[in-house]
Amino acid sequence: MNPPALLLVGHGTRDAAGAAAFRDFVARLDAAEPGLPVGGGFIELSPPPLADTVAALVDAGVRRFAAVPLVLVSAGHAKGDIPAALAREEQRHPGTSYAYGRPLGPHPKLLQVLERRLDEALAGADRAGTTVLLVGRGSTDPDANAEVFKAARLLWEGRGIGGVETAFVSLAQPSVRAGLDRCRALGARRVVVLPYFLFPGVLPDRVRDQAREWAAGHDGTDVRCAGVIGPEPELAELVMERYRETLRGDLRMNCDSCVYRIKLPGFEDRVGRPQQPHHHPDDPGHTHGPHDHGPHDHEPHTHEPHADQPQEGDHRHAPTR
Repeated sequence: MNPPALLLVGHGTRDAAGAAAFRDFVARLDAAEPGLPVGGGFIELSPPPLADTVAALVDAGVRRFAAVPLVLVSAGHAKGDIPAALAREEQRHPGTSYAYGRPLGPHPKLLQVLERRLDEALAGADRAGTTVLLVGRGSTDPDANAEVFKAARLLWEGRGIGGVETAFVSLAQPSVRAGLDRCRALGARRVVVLPYFLFPGVLPDRVRDQAREWAAGHDGTDVRCAGVIGPEPELAELVMERYRETLRGDLRMNCDSCVYRIKLPGFEDRVGRPQQPHHHPDDPGHTHGPHDHGPHDHEPHTHEPHADQPQEGDHRHAPTR
């Protein structure tokens, strides 16, 4: 029997280079794994839509899928939107089944790449005299934001870095500017702004622009901007690790601080609330009224879910049959 296809699911970006990097990564992984069907698609904003990728694999004879979300933290897209999209595909293609893996980070392999990006930005300068500002996307989900802080702490441990602080480019505090202010207040004279993103895109560009704007007003601080993680071998190895976990059902998902199950201060109303995946205009079978998410800094969403979408109260991160 053929193995389940590896289905990589991305959120999507308005940045052409970022979307191309995702597609190139999928193509490389496909070439590196002969005998394993590999496909990738986006839930919105970028081609190919997930629905088209699934349809092509089904036409090629695939009936079982192991979906790995190509995202770093378990925020709204990983917890709600992607599982809902997989549920729709299961309905569109009777006889198919989908197991759903967990997000990628934080993971030692990603920390290795972040360390490499740091050294590239330092260009021989001393780590001990450097403060790193790790910048994540940001979410209204405190559990997702906490994962970025965890990655920052793990990056700091044992690598001889002067210090590691954390910031977010949208939806959460501290902002990039506030993070840089904190680094300076703590005595940093050299700061490497390290974006915690897989591929180029609108938000990593915004991180760089905000860092440069701050640096222009603070002549006494050497601010350097590092690159994104990118399609490194460690990323491919991690994706395959997540794929094998998914096949075994060994997901080890942490629900101890999930706002959908636990009454965290300030988020008590989230427990048991119906899940609200948002509008995906690239999905022809998923139609809500028109939305304008602007620069796509949305979360939370306000419209009602379809009947075929898993509900937050069930805490179903995946359709698994």
